[in-house]
Amino acid sequence: MTNQAANKRKQDLYSIWHAAVSAVSGQHSVEHAIAHDSVFQPDTVIAVGKAAPSMCRGALTGYPDVKRALVVTKYNHADDDLLSQRHVTVIEAAHPAPDQQSLKAGAELLTWVKTMNSGSRLLLLVSGGASAVAESLVEGMSLDCLQQVTNKMLSSGKAIDEINSKRKQFSRIKGGKLAEQFKGAEIRVYAISDVEGDSISTIGSGLGDCHRAQAKASSSIIASNQISRAYAAATAAKLGLTVQLNEETLYGDVFDIAQKIAAVLKNAESGVYIWGGEPTIRLPDNPGRGGRNQSLALAIAEHLQGREDITLLVAGTDGSDGPGNAAGAIVDGNTFCDPLAALDSLRKADAGSYLLKRNQLFVTGPTNTNVMDLAVAIID
Repeated sequence: MTNQAANKRKQDLYSIWHAAVSAVSGQHSVEHAIAHDSVFQPDTVIAVGKAAPSMCRGALTGYPDVKRALVVTKYNHADDDLLSQRHVTVIEAAHPAPDQQSLKAGAELLTWVKTMNSGSRLLLLVSGGASAVAESLVEGMSLDCLQQVTNKMLSSGKAIDEINSKRKQFSRIKGGKLAEQFKGAEIRVYAISDVEGDSISTIGSGLGDCHRAQAKASSSIIASNQISRAYAAATAAKLGLTVQLNEETLYGDVFDIAQKIAAVLKNAESGVYIWGGEPTIRLPDNPGRGGRNQSLALAIAEHLQGREDITLLVAGTDGSDGPGNAAGAIVDGNTFCDPLAALDSLRKADAGSYLLKRNQLFVTGPTNTNVMDLAVAIID
């Protein structure tokens, strides 16, 4: 297969992935939700999570008369335009483990919600990352202890629903407890799902869950992995490619998933294959560079050695994957050209270093959304 064909596959993967992510951007999703929802005029907007800045922009476009807004997001995710608006308060904090700024953000959330008057209306926007960037701890729980527990859970290979269920136990704002403090007229929640099943009780550890609310309350999922994959498939079709598979099955250990995907690709017909979800990975005591997506991509590449007709992209839709700046990686039949080094990198959870040397990292920066991960393969 020629380099031209390989480059064409890579460019098509870029187009498919970017279309899939753009379709579920925070701003687009919120504006669409506002346009298709019942009449509502909030006086306050609160946005929490990695997509919070973009979601807030969508809300301020749809509701230009909003008096004030609070945005809580990950470090380096807020843009200058949002920071310059006088009626918008921005707090950035750590992710995936919370820090002191996370506690500051949690205190602000409680203050804003508790002090809203009886006739007020709140639009609460929640996206992935909300669990870490905002927290208010129950009595007897320290930040140091929370960080230790969080890091242990994240490195253990536990699924996000298990982790978020544990987070609720330590929190005064998760599991519907924030909405319980709202004494205004109405609270409406829009959420971008980064969890399997798209449950509002799991997204952000239930920060937008309204089951405890005393006021009129409602919640809606406005973006998800399913929506993102649908746009990926539509874009592939526009490129003249045949979509052979589109499913949300990226759940479980990365090495188990790698074997399953490789088994499909080895005997597959030409076309596009799309998977969505969020794998888990067990980390050693001193993990290297690279997260679950880079590990998954490299683990699949082991099974594709010598194949010149397959190119695969695996990336987080939020633009981040592990401790580095990459969202994931693009691999092919030549990626595993140094098996000993590649296997050593996988063992050390250092796939990013191996892929960096081969210029196969996929770097996007913050994407203004978070609907888990996507894996897209093209076979000529």
